[in-house]
Amino acid sequence: QVQLVESGGGLVQTGGSLKLSCTTSGLPISTYAVGWFRQAPGKEREFVAAIARYGGMTYYAPAANSVQGRFTISRDNIKNTVSLQMNDLKPEDTAVYYCAADREDRGYYWDYEYDYWGQGTQVTVSS
Repeated sequence: QVQLVESGGGLVQTGGSLKLSCTTSGLPISTYAVGWFRQAPGKEREFVAAIARYGGMTYYAPAANSVQGRFTISRDNIKNTVSLQMNDLKPEDTAVYYCAADREDRGYYWDYEYDYWGQGTQVTVSS
């Protein structure tokens, strides 16, 4: 059984930056595709970004979700971490951010494609 732990959330002003990190206990994070999702109050959980197990391919929410160009997902297998660098944050980015791990690279955009989830970290962007 693997556990995921997110860190790096907090309160930031509009236009600021935060870097979220996700690490695993159990099997190393290098063995998983990892995705970031977020859930704002009163809204459904939505896909933000993902990175494949191998090859470093990355995937981002459609342009309509406005994270492209502002958020960057990356992995550091030596540090056993997948990070989400978030720049130019906006109040609409306020949400609980979750990382999730998929053992088989089944897909990236849907929460049912992931096997394990972290507890989430709160990101609040003030206007």
